[in-house]
Amino acid sequence: MTAATSQPARISGIGVLDKASTLLAVVERGPASLAELVAVTGFARPTAHRIARGMEQLGLLDRDFQGRFVVGPRLGNIAVEACQDQLAKAAAPILDDLRGLTGLHARLFRRHGAMQICIGTSSERDGDGEQLPVGTARPATAGPVAQILLAWENPEILYEGLCGAGFTAAQLALVRRRGWAHGRDPLMPTEASTVAPVCAPGNQVVAALGLTGPQNRMENPSRLLLGAVIDAAAELSDGLRRARAGRRLAPQ
Repeated sequence: MTAATSQPARISGIGVLDKASTLLAVVERGPASLAELVAVTGFARPTAHRIARGMEQLGLLDRDFQGRFVVGPRLGNIAVEACQDQLAKAAAPILDDLRGLTGLHARLFRRHGAMQICIGTSSERDGDGEQLPVGTARPATAGPVAQILLAWENPEILYEGLCGAGFTAAQLALVRRRGWAHGRDPLMPTEASTVAPVCAPGNQVVAALGLTGPQNRMENPSRLLLGAVIDAAAELSDGLRRARAGRRLAPQ
């Protein structure tokens, strides 16, 4: 990265807000140390430090394991909430297609504090009762859905989520490496689920898309079932990215 001029680009005309916006633009491209913030923006070191620390206190910036500044949880939470309505709406045909392809229950979950909430489900067939309707809330402490919703969280939330959980940090590391989770549903003991993450722009995991069925069929998910879940989650993630890109390109 190359150094910028000492003055931030004028966006609002309010100096401190424009400086904060400039710092945010730097960390949006990746983690940055204080020295890197100074080098890229051209701000005086005390100025960059004071504003970055203030943004950290407000949750607009955070720190990674190396002490570098990264985008804070408050901005991520705003983005997550903004996409929830469109997420549930966009998921409906994808969940129905997944149900039609596999004959299994397809559902979408999001995390809310210590709970996981079902925000979308495939249409049920005649005589096929719905065991987990939209709006159902369950503790996010066990099962593959909980693992997906927690695995990519920041270290503080990860630590809190692991307290009392039915899985370990090592299991979540495996989930992150392979990009999906599989296991028994803790509240439906005769069923198992294969689950993949749904990501908002910026690759923040905002939901978990799962395929659930009898254990004798789901004990070792076939390539077809695993591929179907991953493809459906990727399709939903791509839809969120296109929607955001469309809003950016829309005339002001």
